[in-house]
Amino acid sequence: RSVLGRITMEPGDAVVCNHPAWGGSHLPDITVIQGVYDTHGDLVGYVANRAHHAEVGGIRPGSMPPAAASLEEEGVVFEPMYFLWKGESCHDAIRRVFLESRWPTRRIEENMADLMAQVAANQMGSEALKDLADAAGRGKVQQMMERIREHASWLMRSRLEESDGLDCRGIQELDDGTRIELHLRVADGRMAIDFTGTSDVHPGNLNATPGIVRSAIMYCLRLWIGQPIPLNDGLLEMVDINLPECFLNPPFPEKACDCPAVVGGNTETSQNIVEAFMKATGLMAGSQGTMNNLIFGNERFSFYETLGGGSGAGKDFDGGSAVHSHMTNTAVTDPEILEDRYPVRVLHWGIRSGSGGDGRHNGGDGMTRKLEFLEAVQVNLITHHRTRGPSGMAGGQDGLPGSQFLYRDGCRTRLRHIDHFDAQPGDILEINTPGGGGYGRPS
Repeated sequence: RSVLGRITMEPGDAVVCNHPAWGGSHLPDITVIQGVYDTHGDLVGYVANRAHHAEVGGIRPGSMPPAAASLEEEGVVFEPMYFLWKGESCHDAIRRVFLESRWPTRRIEENMADLMAQVAANQMGSEALKDLADAAGRGKVQQMMERIREHASWLMRSRLEESDGLDCRGIQELDDGTRIELHLRVADGRMAIDFTGTSDVHPGNLNATPGIVRSAIMYCLRLWIGQPIPLNDGLLEMVDINLPECFLNPPFPEKACDCPAVVGGNTETSQNIVEAFMKATGLMAGSQGTMNNLIFGNERFSFYETLGGGSGAGKDFDGGSAVHSHMTNTAVTDPEILEDRYPVRVLHWGIRSGSGGDGRHNGGDGMTRKLEFLEAVQVNLITHHRTRGPSGMAGGQDGLPGSQFLYRDGCRTRLRHIDHFDAQPGDILEINTPGGGGYGRPS
């Protein structure tokens, strides 16, 4: 919606954007959007492809710098612009943005190849939707899309009727004390979610966007209604979100150097929005509340992955161990591939036994990973729940907090929850991810 308000999109056009003011999450996530038209030239809908690029510039390799204080420092910024215009390539203009920014990309050919792959994926989706529209009729396809939205709206309306009068709060603190305050009320068939009291714009990179907040709330609402439906706007039809200016809704001035940094808002803050909702509604104990972002690289390559941990328990289930939870949607790299393609050795990778909180139902355990670096690289860590573990619920115990250490020359140094260092060959990084909270008093 934000992109369409900024740039026109017609047949043969493909638009690229990663700017958080126009629906972006953080700069490595570049989105390509295309319209889909039937054989009569009528618009059927849109296809979009969002892919995380391991390198898009910025002050440190991997484009997720822990110390960034502005959007410009995090990498190359794309306001909505054409990758294809009326079927003609705009690649040269895209390359110039990648290479002429203040901190340009270190892997231009990979960036361009990945963007072309995104366009190809969109083209496949476009052809499939076009074929469906030609076979069934554009009106029928759009009607069925609307039915999906209406079904979600009906389920949400039913859940609201059951919960009339609900009035609850959830407060979640990040490791540096930044607060998310969520006040949820249900009355007269509508839900109001108010973030008044949430901390101001963050001086670092933990700022989120209204799009991220809506995504997190939509995910939570699907859990709340307890039905396995596709995520869609029907869930939000009866929901009013009050989001004042804060670190979940920061201003974005015209110049990237004046915009707040956001790279951790997409990964870390989104998780903690979910945790605030879980606390408010009592759905389940705290999960790891972080994506345990690990980024390392140099001028030759960049590598990024998120690590699983413990998920929280609920009133009738135990938490999962060493899994990605809630807003995470990535898979970890196989050790064989990691060691084959990058200058690291996996020394240990296993479940962190005993890190989940005890309860009538136990929280899931986190995981431990030890990596030895075989050449000089810059390492970045963006994590949370390193000072206090995820919360237990209904008398269940908290999970253990995570931790991370650097081993060098026989010495062990504890690293902060958001940290970076320059690794030398032989250095070892140990990451222990948080366990999930338990539910109910232990028997």
